[in-house]
Amino acid sequence: MFRVWYSTEDLADWLIENTDLSKMDHTKAKLAESDASKPREFHRMPGHLKSILYLDSPDLIVELNGDPIVAIEVTREAGTGHNVFQRFARIAAAVENRVPAMYIYPKAVYISRISGARWDLINPNVYLALERLMRIYNIPALLYHYPSEYSEENPGPPREMGSKGLLSDPAHPSAPRSDHEEMQSFFEAVNRIVELSLGSERRPSIPLINDRVFADRRDAMQRAYGERVGSSQQWFPDTSILEVDTDALLRYLREYAGRGYDFGDMLTSRDRTVIYHVNARFRGDPYPGVLSAVDYLYTRIGPTYEDRDKNLVMAWGNVHYNDRSGEITITSDKGMSANDFLSTVSSVRSRGKCLLGIRDYETLRRIKSIPRYYMQVRYGCTFTKVKHIRVYSFFADAILFPDGAFWREG
Repeated sequence: MFRVWYSTEDLADWLIENTDLSKMDHTKAKLAESDASKPREFHRMPGHLKSILYLDSPDLIVELNGDPIVAIEVTREAGTGHNVFQRFARIAAAVENRVPAMYIYPKAVYISRISGARWDLINPNVYLALERLMRIYNIPALLYHYPSEYSEENPGPPREMGSKGLLSDPAHPSAPRSDHEEMQSFFEAVNRIVELSLGSERRPSIPLINDRVFADRRDAMQRAYGERVGSSQQWFPDTSILEVDTDALLRYLREYAGRGYDFGDMLTSRDRTVIYHVNARFRGDPYPGVLSAVDYLYTRIGPTYEDRDKNLVMAWGNVHYNDRSGEITITSDKGMSANDFLSTVSSVRSRGKCLLGIRDYETLRRIKSIPRYYMQVRYGCTFTKVKHIRVYSFFADAILFPDGAFWREG
């Protein structure tokens, strides 16, 4: 039996009605995104889904007899700057667990500002980030464009300004217009995954990513990337990346570790370090997704965080690097501090979140949290931390602040 896990039921109905899932024995179920956001429900999520949800939750997950076969993310956001990467961690989490992922994102969104109105076009670096993800795991991570009124030949304003030029499905308002050619291509890919998952066509020697349906889409994504990067314009996150000698990173960390500190083999084994810097108050979206994309764009060469040829570091504030002295300094006009990280992490220990500090059984009975407590015994409070803490600590080899730093050594 197929099961469609959803965050929005209307989106699940749209998927089922427009694919071969409508012909199959199927059911639907509501996704509980994390223990942090759905503490009364998340512990009931099957273990195979927890593997995908450890970073963030996609909009849809389709499984067959308990095995996830595809994860799907749908968004209507304008894809300029860092916005296009906001949900990248959801795609990465699926692919890292060998589950194909589909990303539906507008090619252009019509945005009105004080300075004027225009079509905001997608940042082409998302195609490159997805390609790098596919190269490493050999699993499809494909982008389909959310239907819109945008036309390169006639990029005038849309007829319906309130829709920002996007075309929604008449029968399912939360979903893209199903008869558009982009969505027809998307449905074809989903149908192909359904067909192959049923074993109706057995070619075990040929990886899924080399199937013609997925290979053609991958080629189309690379053409779209090439068309958009032809100018000399620098695209985000290139504008927020600083690459330095790793000795400069270690010099900064020694301010907090001590001059003679031994950092072990991991950080020191990489000669270069990539720093993604953010001059903003410590928070989540869009930065967790950007950090995950930065990993695949600049540092990752293998399937785990250990398989990097450069360290991946996140810095909160303005980063200044003196290449002559090899010194890093960080300033913040937002008042950023390492204590902001600590206070966010420590909040997980508050009552009702991480239950591992409870010492008597009667308390668990009274608050009706026995199965949730048992889940945390197995996993710790991995899923109970807020999403951005989970993502930052998973991807970053070090996190730097003007007054402190955190790093890993293995």
